[in-house]
Amino acid sequence: MKKLTITVDEDVYEGLHARVGAGRISRFVNDLVRPLVSDPALEEDYAAMAADGVREAEAEAWTEGLIADVDA
Repeated sequence: MKKLTITVDEDVYEGLHARVGAGRISRFVNDLVRPLVSDPALEEDYAAMAADGVREAEAEAWTEGLIADVDA
């Protein structure tokens, strides 16, 4: 384990304290961040997904369809 000091907004700190508890913030942040930084193939996977034209077209059609679900 390594010690890391980070700075967060007061409301973020209070939210972490309320939801996770004072003694569990480090573990929570570690578990939250780990998947974002520990998979070196993740960037390659995203690039491959973006290069798949059919998949991207289906995803765009799906997200555009969600606009009708949003109340104005």
